[in-house]
Amino acid sequence: MTDPTLAILMYFVVPIWLLAGIVDWFCHRRSNIAQTSGAKESLIHLLMFAEVGIPLILILICEVNSLIIAISIIMFLLHELTAMWDVSYAVTKRRVGPVEQHVHSFLEMIPLLALVLIIARHWPHFTSLFTPSGFPPDFTLRLKEAPLPTTYLSIVLFIAVVLEFAPYVEEFIRGMKARSNKPDHQSPTKSEINQDQVFANSEAKAASPLANSIAGEEDPGAALEMLVANQLDDKEKK
Repeated sequence: MTDPTLAILMYFVVPIWLLAGIVDWFCHRRSNIAQTSGAKESLIHLLMFAEVGIPLILILICEVNSLIIAISIIMFLLHELTAMWDVSYAVTKRRVGPVEQHVHSFLEMIPLLALVLIIARHWPHFTSLFTPSGFPPDFTLRLKEAPLPTTYLSIVLFIAVVLEFAPYVEEFIRGMKARSNKPDHQSPTKSEINQDQVFANSEAKAASPLANSIAGEEDPGAALEMLVANQLDDKEKK
């Protein structure tokens, strides 16, 4: 393999990307997502999985041209917007601790790194999207003329489906079960709602908005959580 950018994409960017997704799922489980933010946040996670999974599969098996690059750019922008939605919702329901925040930084920047490397390898196809009078844009969808190694594709797709997609589906199902098990015949009191916004059971009480990280420093997400909580209290008073 003579192209260093291809080697970086295949054996550094993609593995780190997949590993970050797995660690993020463990962070969700550790914060008792089923009983806190529940199935809604899990559904947002599945949406983000689709937004990065579709371009990834297209790049792995199809010739990268103007069409693939355009799809990848659009999906990346949608993923960033969805990620903002995800965090904005999650911090009102559960604590997003330092480790999970750090993992999120990988999940946001690695797709950008991958996109930049893809564009660098196929620069004429990228510039053709903005200079139609020059290199003609190619919007055909076709398989790679020189496909990636079958073993590599098999391993990546196996990890993506079994260790990424399946756990997030399980997370969504767990959230749906938790919601169906909650009694719906009695409206929750204000104190119960506030309690649920932080955490729903004793397993998560150590991760309250005022908790510190393992190293003892102030949690960088605490200020954001408190700001959101104060805004919610102000709305209730009005």
